[in-house]
Amino acid sequence: MSFEVTSLRGNGVVDHRLARRHLINEFRRGRLRQDQVCDAHPELIRAARNVGSPASLACPICTEQELRLVTYVFGPRLPSHGRCVSTAEELAKLNARPDELTAYVVEACTGCRWHHLLRVIPIGRVKPVRRSS
Repeated sequence: MSFEVTSLRGNGVVDHRLARRHLINEFRRGRLRQDQVCDAHPELIRAARNVGSPASLACPICTEQELRLVTYVFGPRLPSHGRCVSTAEELAKLNARPDELTAYVVEACTGCRWHHLLRVIPIGRVKPVRRSS
């Protein structure tokens, strides 16, 4: 069976929870310092503060702040730095586009600056999988 790289896109979501859990465990074991895991870019923290949605979880590092979820979309005819999506309606519009886009969901703590990529989601037009015999 052979396939093309484009057929890997499918409807698959890439989940990064295992990597997140490992990083948190390494911090709690004292193998990583807080400044090594709490280094979010100021623009991500600004987006989390202003347009992020509540994650209803406390930060796993400082345990004082509620995490915020920020979604960025990348793809053709979007800015090279991506587009920060602030509403479900905006995401639905992007999902209806004929382009293949990729959404990145990031959690961020506005208190200690912890951040982690949670999921990568293909959106927009998804080509049917071509299978060769």
